Amino acid sequence: MSHFILGLDRQQAMVLPERLDANVYEHSSIDVFADMLDVVVLGRNVEPAATGWPSSHLGLMLRIYFFGYLYQVQPSRYLERECERNLE
Repeated sequence: MSHFILGLDRQQAMVLPERLDANVYEHSSIDVFADMLDVVVLGRNVEPAATGWPSSHLGLMLRIYFFGYLYQVQPSRYLERECERNLE
């Protein structure tokens, strides 16, 4: 799945906090459920377009979708704001 935009590495060192993963609960229900799914099989028939920005990674998009469903955030603009505010 190298044709997709990858999210930030949670182990990457940052100024505040030291690690992005430090702000996410270790057994987050979103991560647990998303990790159970085989993203390679789910995205097997997905071919990103050759023009424009590359697609986001399917696992990242699933986590955002699950987050919106769990916290009842539906419009994509609200999800975008919530992703900037909430690191989960």
